[in-house]
Amino acid sequence: MTIQSVEYPRTPLSERKQGGINWERVGWQYMRISGVLLIVLVFVHLYSNLVAGQGVGQIEYRYVVDNKFSVPFWLIWDALLLVLALIHGTNGMRTLVNDYVHKAGTRKALTTVLWVACVVEIVLGLIVLIVFAVEPCIAGAGSANICA
Repeated sequence: MTIQSVEYPRTPLSERKQGGINWERVGWQYMRISGVLLIVLVFVHLYSNLVAGQGVGQIEYRYVVDNKFSVPFWLIWDALLLVLALIHGTNGMRTLVNDYVHKAGTRKALTTVLWVACVVEIVLGLIVLIVFAVEPCIAGAGSANICA
């Protein structure tokens, strides 16, 4: 069993492997940048939903339809929060897999499953946001149709 060494993210250009993208460094930088952005995104999201206006009592379906997703700014804000958080979490899990899974085949399989799940969740989340923004009230939903 050989242990792979990971290149230190701040390795000088002259000492780095030439001829390719250093994905470990990209992942390392992404975690720092997205972490700062996520702090801002989450706290503004929480403030706007739980503190501003009437507080938590205002959160209901009609509020989301009329006040949140009718404004493109909040739709983009929530989409950005969704995408950044899922990629940030998946990259963190990838780091754990790289640290603790020693068989190369198993590590590759787990990493692939992580990224496929991430892409599927992003696509499904964005579909929900877009459909909700375009048509929040579904015709023929029966007595549960809140928009009627």
